[in-house]
Amino acid sequence: MILAKLLLISYMCFHSHPFDQYTFRENSLDEMFTDTNQIKKHYQNLKTILDKIHIEELDKKEELSSQLFIDQGVTFTVYEDKVGTEKIFPFDVIPRIISAKEWDKIERGIIQRIKALNFFLKDTYHEKFIIKDGIIPVDQIMSSHNFLEEMNGLNVPFDIYNHISGIDLIRDNDGEFYVLEDNLRTPSGLSYMLQNREISKRIFPGAVNASKISNISNSPQILYNHLQSISKQSNPNVVLLTPGMLNSAYYEHATLARLMGIELVEGQDLFVKDHFVYMKNIEGFKRVDVIYRRIDDDFLDPLVFNANSKLGISSIMSVYRKGNVAIVNAPGTGVADDKATYTYVPDMVKYYLNEEPILNNIKTYKLGRPDELEFTLKNMDKMVIKKTNGSGGYGMLIGKDASDKEIDDYKKQILLNPDGYIAQPILNLSTAPCYIDRQFKPRCVDFRPFAFTGANGIHVCPGGLTRVALEEGSLVVNSSQGGGSKDTWVLNNYSKNSNVKQSSK
Repeated sequence: MILAKLLLISYMCFHSHPFDQYTFRENSLDEMFTDTNQIKKHYQNLKTILDKIHIEELDKKEELSSQLFIDQGVTFTVYEDKVGTEKIFPFDVIPRIISAKEWDKIERGIIQRIKALNFFLKDTYHEKFIIKDGIIPVDQIMSSHNFLEEMNGLNVPFDIYNHISGIDLIRDNDGEFYVLEDNLRTPSGLSYMLQNREISKRIFPGAVNASKISNISNSPQILYNHLQSISKQSNPNVVLLTPGMLNSAYYEHATLARLMGIELVEGQDLFVKDHFVYMKNIEGFKRVDVIYRRIDDDFLDPLVFNANSKLGISSIMSVYRKGNVAIVNAPGTGVADDKATYTYVPDMVKYYLNEEPILNNIKTYKLGRPDELEFTLKNMDKMVIKKTNGSGGYGMLIGKDASDKEIDDYKKQILLNPDGYIAQPILNLSTAPCYIDRQFKPRCVDFRPFAFTGANGIHVCPGGLTRVALEEGSLVVNSSQGGGSKDTWVLNNYSKNSNVKQSSK
């Protein structure tokens, strides 16, 4: 009897396939399978590839991907972790695939949204027509922690504020993509998108080309070209400003600088002289024309913002005001990705572009409104509640996972400052198959495509960072809280809407 059980176990180990035990998450749309358990057309090639791979080979691919991440030093910080903060970026070997038709709508929607947000930023710091016309309350803008008085009336190069954008999307049960939030300050994840693709090429050799997947490897060069385009100089010097090696995203800073072929600098490497910014190097001094900064507004200029900052450059805002340096993204862009401002973006699209939004927002409640506050407080167990100036998934409450005490404590925080919070209904994020414990299991995913805006238009990278909630049943995909990612394959080799020129109103 014992021998028979051992033989059965042995047979199952060597002859079963990871998809054999695949089950669907209740009330969630699956990215790979239809609701009748059929393979979606754009996943068929991948399924054929996976069907030919045994568990032992998948194990080796998983081990190889982990080793490659270690070798490359692909790390980030997980705060509040009791074991340690420095982590190797978790990676799932099974790619997420987006069809050409789906991508066409996503791309058009992102371009439309970025145009509207950029018009809003220019308007906010100049004429303020959107306030005067009653579209957005003045308090919404002026009370935002991310609004900078110092940017009022300041003309930025080519009127571009949000040069690099990361737009977070989720897919609901209706199959549609919805915008979860806009990241316009210093959006992270571009390097991880690129690294994920390189890992896929290693573990699935030949599959990327065979599947007609859009190219993203040229993204650093495209970004570099866009950064150069916003300078008045014929051959501008571009640098990437990092807080330093202790920053949680330092790997990304170093990687992007290397791939673009530009200098990675810290504040101490730069100085202002005669209304220009210069960089110290072994040859002496070299003028800097464009600064892709990865430090927050508060730390940019100790003479203007935080006087104790050691990360920025004294008097850089004076140089910026004179138009002698370009800063990416522009200071003050955070007012446009404030979670309370998010609720008005569809109105911005209609107001500035005279168009209907291609990508819709998630239904959002502003708790500064008494009726929406009352509704939210009565339904906290069905809501995700976030701080308007929060990021990384910190400080939010997922009602269905919270205890009565946690809900009660959070309610007290809300009542102290209702304007500082928004609420959204708990959505059933779509799931994608992930290779976990030698089986394919559904896990919730979201999607962050990246877009570059320069003097010649907008380019949306035909891919993005798919983030994965690795814990069963979890909706938290943020890498800073232990989530992972997977490569994203966008089918079709060319994107007709790339480099769309910006219109003017």
